[in-house]
Amino acid sequence: MNFSSWPPLLVVDVEGNGTNPPDLVEVAALPVRDGRLDTSTAGAWLTRPRRPVTPYAARVHGLTNQRLENEPGWQEIADQVLTLLGTSWICAHNAQVDYRVLSAHLPQWQPAGVLDTLRLAKATYPHLPKYTLDALIEDIQPDLSATSGQRHRATYDAYATAQLLVSMADHYGTWDQLIAVAVPPGLPGAPEPGEQPTLW
Repeated sequence: MNFSSWPPLLVVDVEGNGTNPPDLVEVAALPVRDGRLDTSTAGAWLTRPRRPVTPYAARVHGLTNQRLENEPGWQEIADQVLTLLGTSWICAHNAQVDYRVLSAHLPQWQPAGVLDTLRLAKATYPHLPKYTLDALIEDIQPDLSATSGQRHRATYDAYATAQLLVSMADHYGTWDQLIAVAVPPGLPGAPEPGEQPTLW
């Protein structure tokens, strides 16, 4: 894969408060440039949700109401998040979820496209028994030594997803081949369906 042909792209991960629809409690965005993870320009934010974090969500990511009570509200950080995301492509694992939640919190945001490492993994490794982020980390074994934190925190999960993306991208010759299998239908960046053959 010629990574220099890639458009601007950030791998994102969000964590929520456990309600439906969720309030955000954490966002991370990690640029990938020339096939390398650019941690020097990454962004990570904690935010106090409007509604309390549910006990289940707190057990998953460890972000309790007490931990978040002095963090800024979403409106205080929304412009920073929007500025970093810009109009770049984004990538996430099970990207429909992250895209939907970010779009609800940033109505004016319009990414160029959305890559999904879950969809990409199913195309790249069709015989794996599971495609959760944990299962892919175990099977592909990306180098996570340079990341901090823990699983189910946004910074860690974005870093792991980015490493998986770069690893899987090497199975494809071009950017167009990659997006043909990695962009969920109906999301920004999805290739236009080919014209149907006609009689004349």
